[in-house]
Amino acid sequence: MKTLANLKLMLLLAVSTPALASPATASGEARAPTATTAQAVDETTPSAKIRVVRKSERYWKITFANPPLNLIGPAEVQELGRIMDQLEADPRVQVVVFDSAIPGSFINHYDLGQPLEASTGLKAGPTGMHPVPDFMVRLSKLPAISIVSIRGRASGIGSELALAADMRFASREKAVLSQFEVGAGFVPGGGPMARLPRLVGRGRAMEILIGADDFDADTAERYGYINRALPDADLDSFVDALATRIASFDGHAIAETKKLVDLASMPPDAEMQPGWEAFIESVQRPAAQSRLEALVKKGLQKPGDVERNLGRHTAGYKRPSE
Repeated sequence: MKTLANLKLMLLLAVSTPALASPATASGEARAPTATTAQAVDETTPSAKIRVVRKSERYWKITFANPPLNLIGPAEVQELGRIMDQLEADPRVQVVVFDSAIPGSFINHYDLGQPLEASTGLKAGPTGMHPVPDFMVRLSKLPAISIVSIRGRASGIGSELALAADMRFASREKAVLSQFEVGAGFVPGGGPMARLPRLVGRGRAMEILIGADDFDADTAERYGYINRALPDADLDSFVDALATRIASFDGHAIAETKKLVDLASMPPDAEMQPGWEAFIESVQRPAAQSRLEALVKKGLQKPGDVERNLGRHTAGYKRPSE
């Protein structure tokens, strides 16, 4: 059985954050894209945990395929950074779609079972931030349009990746979204406090973040958490048709239009760091460690009812004095 000390190390995996690289970066200016060192995975490589398929030079598809729950850990974060290097370096790309090959899971949450040094040893990204918020900021600023297709659970970092994208579409029957972190005793660290109020309004952002419950696709659509809830049978064809349509347009018009929309709606980079620091502080608290320990004992990070109904299980925690 995992000790409380081990659980503390697990909690700390996602919270190492190098200092910001420079005042210019902290103010929201993106650095020039770095040269890519990785080759995108071809669709003929089914063993890859993150598959990249160039459907055309203008339309890329990124598929999460890390069974059983599509957890994202340090290795996957690094791979996402390399993929972002490629996207930033290729001006021909006009649209990128994120989806999942794992039934029941878009991305369940961050992988809490990796050694501490696997996360703390990660180098800062081009924004000067830890690679997790670095990827989210770079995705939101990418000149190409980003679309997330959600089938299954998108919680924690899965929800945060969806929020960083430009558009979100979800299976009416199978999608579940949540920011479960407060229910587990800590603060979300991937930017949802900055993004959600701009999408859904203050009150609904509070409900999603502080209520920490699961949201079905229909409710998420009504709130503005996603663009649309679609019948599961129609989700893939709808997203592909939209992406293909965007890929057929003029790239300069897309990039300039997105840039102006960003001016009216995008949170500045400076809003990301306070949430990240709150995450760092909160996950070290004994109360958070106790709640996580209880969730792990019940089956967190394993296929089963806890991962399927995370909102219900975080609310079922009993304090030691009770």
